[in-house]
Amino acid sequence: MASVKLSVVPSLLLAALLAGCSSTPEDKTASWSPNRIYAEAKDELSSGAYDKAIPLFEKLEGRAAGTPLAQQAQLEKAYAHYKAGEQAQAQATLDRFIKLHPASPALDYALYLKGIVNFNDNLGVFSFLSRQDLSERDQKAAKESFESFKELAARFPDSRYAPDARARMTYIVNSLAQYEVHVARYYYSRGAYVAAINRAQAALSDYQDVPALEEALFIMVRSYDALGMPQLRDDTRRVMEKNFPQSAYLTRGSKSSQEPWWKIW
Repeated sequence: MASVKLSVVPSLLLAALLAGCSSTPEDKTASWSPNRIYAEAKDELSSGAYDKAIPLFEKLEGRAAGTPLAQQAQLEKAYAHYKAGEQAQAQATLDRFIKLHPASPALDYALYLKGIVNFNDNLGVFSFLSRQDLSERDQKAAKESFESFKELAARFPDSRYAPDARARMTYIVNSLAQYEVHVARYYYSRGAYVAAINRAQAALSDYQDVPALEEALFIMVRSYDALGMPQLRDDTRRVMEKNFPQSAYLTRGSKSSQEPWWKIW
């Protein structure tokens, strides 16, 4: 009886091992050509099935290593990560591409896509009507986006992506400068005049030729006045009058009103 039990154990183990082997998923792409893998991956990408497209592009990278198709797969995978909301993976893939293929004819697109991955189109001035804070993460991403677009525009000025990159650079700078002024205005409205001056000065020192600087100077004029510092107030006002001679802020400021100027917005 004991010998029967001992002989059964190996049989059960063998059956379990065979069952485990049979549960291993079959690689349906094993017999596919690189072109077919690419076509299938593109179909999945087009249909929004990013979770299916990404592993196919990864297979293609290995299957077509050293070819332009592998480079294309890497870029397509980065785009799929971006569309899936996986910004970190998209950026890591693009950083790897840029490092491995510095002479690639698609380098301008890689830089453009890297900028897009970090670009937040909710940075604009009207976003402050719905939220009071631009997080440090948003600012960091915006600045990284700007640097990618800047490198693209500098290295590939004739690229098809350069005009849009330049427009996005302008948008980012205006938005970040406007945020600094937004904070300065907030401090002023609460009587924190030194903090308001510091934030307005940050906008003036960090950004040039952006619309928000007009209000930054005006906040400084009003803050120096509130602090009883007439010389600095008048000096700042002269700078403002020279740079913005038609400024409506100065007109509003000279009128008596029960509503503070920032409530115009």
